[in-house]
Amino acid sequence: MTVVYLDAFLVLNFGVNYLLLACAGRLDGEPRCRWRVALAAGLGAGYAALTLLPGWAFLEHPACKAGAAVAMLLAAYGRSEKLLRTGGLFLVLSCAFGGLLLLVSLARETPVMAGGLLGPSLGMRGILIAAALCYGVLSLVLGRQFTHTRTGGELQELTLTRQGRSVKLLALRDTGNTLQDPLTGRPVVVVEGEKLRPLLPELPRLDRQSLAHPVELLRDLEGTAGDLRLQLLPYRAVGVECGLLLALRVDRANCGGGEVRDCLTALSPTPLSDGGGYSALIGGEGA
Repeated sequence: MTVVYLDAFLVLNFGVNYLLLACAGRLDGEPRCRWRVALAAGLGAGYAALTLLPGWAFLEHPACKAGAAVAMLLAAYGRSEKLLRTGGLFLVLSCAFGGLLLLVSLARETPVMAGGLLGPSLGMRGILIAAALCYGVLSLVLGRQFTHTRTGGELQELTLTRQGRSVKLLALRDTGNTLQDPLTGRPVVVVEGEKLRPLLPELPRLDRQSLAHPVELLRDLEGTAGDLRLQLLPYRAVGVECGLLLALRVDRANCGGGEVRDCLTALSPTPLSDGGGYSALIGGEGA
């Protein structure tokens, strides 16, 4: 008979779930909120513990496992546009970790628990070895699939704050972004407009179609644009001789350890990266 210590079981599952979720988000360039990832890891550990209880074996059905995985991803990353891709990475990481766990167990001639659940049968050392191998191998294999990385400062976490509300984004430092604030001459931060919904709850229309027609949108907001501190910003790009972007002044922009107050932020109607690796652009000299 296999004896399982529930406290050790929960701790190990929580730790591995947290590492897998955090690693999936990091590889996909998804800014992570530690408490949300911890919440998701706790949900996964609680689900695994329930499957051990008498009368709860039905939770081991593949449909229940898939539902638990979806719940964990939603808890960790919410309704992110990259949720499917992050979920795919989480699945790959989980399968890789399970395979490496099996290899370690075979090498040590130690059986894995029935049902494939992570338990103390391998011991803490074996589990940590498998986790380290999983992280190292997949970082080498998958890390090459992303053009921009945090190394060298290409990708940086950007926090925009307005009236006590904040939103965190992953920004690419783009030396080709020469947009400047016409009042201060400082670089303008360009953000996918839909990402700023948390900062603008009073603005009902913030979809791509509306942002693609900034003049009409600003006209519809006549009377409230002053309170929102909205304006039109001219720009030039490849294939665009002279275009306009809707721009918003935020109270603060924090990026790379620096802070800029009263920062002008342009709202892009289209995604800024093909694969969703980042959702904001900052000038080469920083925000």
